Amino acid sequence: MANPLAGHTNSYHSYGFDEALAGIADAGFKYVELSAVPGWTEHVDLDVDEPDQVRRRLAEHGLEAVSLSGHSDLTTREGLEHGVTAVRWAAAYGVPVVNTAVGGHQSADESEAAFLEHVGALADAADEAGVVVALEIHGDIMASSDVTIPLIEKIGRDSIKVNYDTANVEFYSGDRAVDDLPKITSQVAHVHLKDTAGGKGNWDFPAVGDGTVDFRRVLEILREGGYSGPYSVEIEFKGEPWPSLEDVNAAMRRSREHLTSLGLE
Repeated sequence: MANPLAGHTNSYHSYGFDEALAGIADAGFKYVELSAVPGWTEHVDLDVDEPDQVRRRLAEHGLEAVSLSGHSDLTTREGLEHGVTAVRWAAAYGVPVVNTAVGGHQSADESEAAFLEHVGALADAADEAGVVVALEIHGDIMASSDVTIPLIEKIGRDSIKVNYDTANVEFYSGDRAVDDLPKITSQVAHVHLKDTAGGKGNWDFPAVGDGTVDFRRVLEILREGGYSGPYSVEIEFKGEPWPSLEDVNAAMRRSREHLTSLGLE
């Protein structure tokens, strides 16, 4: 299916995997992005959970996986090893896209040189596995398209693309998605549809449609650019502590309703 619309289990950061799957399914989603991020949201433990086991749990909720969030600090050897494990796990499952970021979840004091030293090995693993690694708009080194495009060109590998996050671009760079996205559509392999209350450095990511992102225009830009990959709804609220499970479920339902009103299924 072109442009499957998924719910990201990271939206259920402080809740269990089955609670996340139930909430995403009840909101009307048919697809899911799985979170396998140690130290943050590890609904899938790549060292323990077998792909077939996870597939059965998704099937119980009528869901199919379209991507795997396997963030780790790719400036370190340990982060590279997690990235390679994520790529191989995704290939075994049949998931075509692994999302990650230069410096992992925290993205503090990123070293471009250290990242470039490791990313070639990750690209080799992705090529061997037949998986695309999508680096997220996240942190200083990939704050916006203006700094991301030169980095992707330095990497120079077809298996390394971009996971465009419509809220992170404003959080990290101050640029709005509708202004930044047209520059980079040719490099995008995955999209996080995430809203923001607005402003650089303002951690406030509400339900899609409740913030300032112009999703109608975002979707137009991506259609005009020929984008055919997954969309994944991610809601990170105001950070920890997370809202109640009831409120998270309501935010996911509201997000899907807003996006379906704009033509997504």
